[in-house]
Amino acid sequence: APAGFLQELPSYRSVLRRRSAGGTQERRRTAARGEPGPGPQEEGDDPASCPVRESPLSIAQKRMDFQQADIKYSSGWNQWKRANSKSWQKALRDIRELSSYLELWRHDIHSIEGKFGTGIQSYFSFLRFLVLLNFLIFILVFGFITLPAVISNYGIFNSSFAKISPKSTEPYCTVYTPSGNKGLVYFYTYLKDLLTGTGFLEVTVLFYGYYTIDAASFGVLRYNLPLAYLLTTFAYLVLSLLWIIKRSVGGFKQNLVHAEDQFQSYCNKVFAGWDFCITDLNAARLKHRSLRYELQTDLEEERLKQKIAERTMKEKLRIYSLRLFLNIIVIAVLSGCFYAIYRATVFSQENSSVSIRHDVRIDSATLFVQYLPSIVITLVNFVAPQIFSVLIRFEDYSPAFEIRLTLMRCVFVRLANIGVLMFSLWSQIHCATDQCKACGYNYELYPCWESAVGQEMYKLMIFDFIIILAMTLFVDFPRKLLVTHCSWKPVQWCGLQEFGISDNVLEIIYGQTICWIGTFFSPLLPAIATIKYFIIFYVKKISLIHTRKPAGRPIRASSSNFFFLVVLLIGLLLAFIPLGISIAHIPSSKACGPFRNFNTSWAVVPDTILEFPIGLQKVLNGIASEAFAVPYFMVVCLIMFYFIALAGAHKRVIEQLREQLVMESRDKLFLIEKITEAQKNT
Repeated sequence: APAGFLQELPSYRSVLRRRSAGGTQERRRTAARGEPGPGPQEEGDDPASCPVRESPLSIAQKRMDFQQADIKYSSGWNQWKRANSKSWQKALRDIRELSSYLELWRHDIHSIEGKFGTGIQSYFSFLRFLVLLNFLIFILVFGFITLPAVISNYGIFNSSFAKISPKSTEPYCTVYTPSGNKGLVYFYTYLKDLLTGTGFLEVTVLFYGYYTIDAASFGVLRYNLPLAYLLTTFAYLVLSLLWIIKRSVGGFKQNLVHAEDQFQSYCNKVFAGWDFCITDLNAARLKHRSLRYELQTDLEEERLKQKIAERTMKEKLRIYSLRLFLNIIVIAVLSGCFYAIYRATVFSQENSSVSIRHDVRIDSATLFVQYLPSIVITLVNFVAPQIFSVLIRFEDYSPAFEIRLTLMRCVFVRLANIGVLMFSLWSQIHCATDQCKACGYNYELYPCWESAVGQEMYKLMIFDFIIILAMTLFVDFPRKLLVTHCSWKPVQWCGLQEFGISDNVLEIIYGQTICWIGTFFSPLLPAIATIKYFIIFYVKKISLIHTRKPAGRPIRASSSNFFFLVVLLIGLLLAFIPLGISIAHIPSSKACGPFRNFNTSWAVVPDTILEFPIGLQKVLNGIASEAFAVPYFMVVCLIMFYFIALAGAHKRVIEQLREQLVMESRDKLFLIEKITEAQKNT
């Protein structure tokens, strides 16, 4: 009989063995509930008595039978809860479908996905995520910092503000004269102020120096602006951290799924590697080349593994010595880049004073000096990756590891450049003479050092945006025209510029790290970043469609999304360092800003706690004490061990599923053998 024949399958026998091991406990639980047991029966006698999963019915019929049986043995309360839950799920699903139509750039991103695949689509989705993130940060900062300050300054809604002069501070520390323009004002002066953040922009809501308010009053309500300024900074950093972690969890899961052995990776590429979102013929050809390249890469990695296993001691010594020498060169290149940024920053800060005479040549030189750190950082970001891509060819790594190592070096260069810039500014802000020790910082060069740092972040943001636009307008478009209309062989050999996903992602992550650091010193910088990324989306889309071609070595969308978020998380963690030092270590300016009456920005927190009731003060002091920290650390360790155990359980489930796949393959072999025997007998 067919049923008896199917019961000979290896997978069915394995299920029977597991069921017999747990059958006794199941009968005991059934008897305890008072339900009739299945009773003894022979295998294959009654198909209706078999489990629903093993019955020879369609999926729809199995689902209907299961629901009917579940309703039959359920109480009225459970049936009502189930119906209510289904109604809520349907309502949420409908709301989610309606909200998807309001999603930003939904049609554009789907069109890009259909023409160029999911790899390039992941870049534009990541760009949309940054636009939304910066917009939320702007709403947060504007609602809690900028709007109360503007309302209280102009007396709107019967509001007022209070300015308390710093106590026990030398008078010369409180003198702050913005770098305004004296005499006639020309269009060029306005343009220069827009590019550098000086002049009329320095005294606007864009920079830290505008918020020189100790308290704002709205009727009977008192608004503590210094505390709100600090808490809003913590809020946007925590918001960014939680949102990035939430988005990276899905990519991490997919990354674990793809971290299988080479045989499974080969099967995935052959049987499940095609991107069915592609509708364009050229994109389909590109996907063919991509799959072929991935298979060649896998074969090359296997060849390199075999070559590494067969290396002699002499060959190992030679390759390790070469890698050590090349890494020394990499360190030397990085050191030279960092020193160039440091010297450019020091020179710019010492020689960027505003000229009184309105001479275009003098003003142009001053503008160049003010933008010198941004220019040097941009050159470093362009030159260093080119050097790394040449050196990596001699280190004899596998192709996949070459890409990862080069990307990590480029990430380190871009993010470390910002750190070096901040260190250079701190070295200038630090007090070096006895006269300025009363202020705690170099008040002669930086009477309001927070605004000066904000201007540097503002210039980096603007210059990065100008470079992206200039590369598209003055490099990509002329190259497209030359390749299209010029038949000269060198021009055709160069071809169109590839749309490198990783390089473009590093560009916007670099700009986002600047935004995170600069928001404390320039509260409206997230609004500028939102507008910048909004324009960049359309610029990159036009560049992709008309002036560039997709990269010949595209990366998988799941792994690229996870990599983008990991690098973005590294940039966020890097932003914590300069912000933490600026808030807790460097003395705040005594001439401007909401923290001029405090030694540091963090000092507003203990000063505010002293205004709380005694009971609440004791609770907060207890939370900050060691008596609370030790039990808290132990609880966190227990939670961590629980999740580690949960991850181990999930890993075992995955192994069981893989074993089930192996059993399925054995069933196929068994059926093939039976079919072969039947054919021989006939």
